[in-house]
Amino acid sequence: MVVTEIQPTKKNDEKIRLAAYCRVSSDSSDQMNSFAAQIKYYSDYSKVHTEYELVDIYADEGISGTSLKKRDEFKRLIKDCENRKIDCIITKSISRFARNTSDLLTVLRMLKTLGVRVYFEEQALDSEKMNAELFVTLPGLAAQQESINISDNMRWSYRKRMESGDFNTTYPAFGYRISDNELIVNEDEAKTVRTIFALYLQGMGKQAIANTLNENNIPSRKGKWHCFSVDYILNNERYMGDALLQKTYTTESFPFVRKKNKGECAKYYIENSNAAIISKETFNAAKELQRRKSVQHSNVSYPLSKVIKCCECGHNYRRIVINNKVYWGCSYKASLKTDCTTQTLLESDIYSAYLTMMSKLKRYKSEILDNMINQLEYIEETTNPNQESISAIDKQIADLSTQNLMIARLRTKSILSESEFSKQALEINSKISKLRSKRKLLLSDDSAEEIISNLKHLSEIIDNFDYRDGFNEEMFNDTVEQIKAGYDNKLVFTLSGGLELTEIIR
Repeated sequence: MVVTEIQPTKKNDEKIRLAAYCRVSSDSSDQMNSFAAQIKYYSDYSKVHTEYELVDIYADEGISGTSLKKRDEFKRLIKDCENRKIDCIITKSISRFARNTSDLLTVLRMLKTLGVRVYFEEQALDSEKMNAELFVTLPGLAAQQESINISDNMRWSYRKRMESGDFNTTYPAFGYRISDNELIVNEDEAKTVRTIFALYLQGMGKQAIANTLNENNIPSRKGKWHCFSVDYILNNERYMGDALLQKTYTTESFPFVRKKNKGECAKYYIENSNAAIISKETFNAAKELQRRKSVQHSNVSYPLSKVIKCCECGHNYRRIVINNKVYWGCSYKASLKTDCTTQTLLESDIYSAYLTMMSKLKRYKSEILDNMINQLEYIEETTNPNQESISAIDKQIADLSTQNLMIARLRTKSILSESEFSKQALEINSKISKLRSKRKLLLSDDSAEEIISNLKHLSEIIDNFDYRDGFNEEMFNDTVEQIKAGYDNKLVFTLSGGLELTEIIR
């Protein structure tokens, strides 16, 4: 069987008849400029792409794009295609060609039967090369492009209204409602707003305020109150009658994401934009109190800060004061972000558990700590290529430290002058510093040696530990790396060197 390919009858030098379809602005003052610009663009296009011959430019007003019925120029384009005057249509985007999905697919299939192809510039899609899969995705592309266009228009509209001061809000803050595009005070909710400010200025914390509102069955718009919803109210200038616009913005690219405005877009501050629920003095007093608390918090550090972790969600425990007693509990559980079942612990109980754990470690130091150090040292001596160099450095440091002690004694006995003592001490300390840097460099290649060094340091602390001395913050910071709070009052202490010991709060 012989198969012969019959080539198209169209001559190679015959030009492709091109039609351009566009939609121009419905603003009469801009319509002629827009139309003229597009005539020039598509005329130049046909000159650059010499295989094309521009038949005509078909332009409808922008507002008539949702339906084929109102698009006279589009209907004229289809008629010319049916009359075999056009081989190819070029248009900016799918949404410019047809916003209605049903119309889009119907027209593309009809044009395909007429042998007319459509090229969408923005999507770089040619209907002649589309397979069934691409036809299925076209509605999504059209919808996406339409979403982008709508978002661009809304963004432009909002910005212009913000600049002129006409924009108010799209969603009223708690305590307000919208009536005839005006913010009106909702007295039922406004009472709660005033209560929040009053409780905060009386010294109550944000989470405590949220708990109080929940205990009294006072609802927020989203159900329960949280510390962050109280924080939002305390920092919303709306309540003193002002408005800061564009605190957030929507990204211009698809998919759209709402983000906090950290300087990416302009903000607009409007004074006396709406009715106030509280006075400016009350609002500013709350802001000042927050600032002072923030400064105090940054300057105050507690031994257990960032040390205790929740074994369930992994977040830090935070300090909580209730009836003048100090507790520590999961920060996420306290702010209702998780449903952790771990317990809130009394601070004094945690310290007692630490002292008990240290006492046991001292009692069984030989079996636990010394035995571990000996085993690690044995492994290190047989496997570490840097051990010999580290040992030599340790000996040099010890010798130099002895020299330091000797010159100090000579200075005390007035055998060495102050200037001579300073000169020699500076020289010795410089040598020690260089040796320690060299030792640290060798240790960085060997984590086992660092662990041994930390365990030896822990051993020295244990030797000097006495339960009767009570809790010592410096010793705690020097020995404890982390505490995991578990169930049944169990605390897992991770000590210097990675040693883990469990203690139960009695």
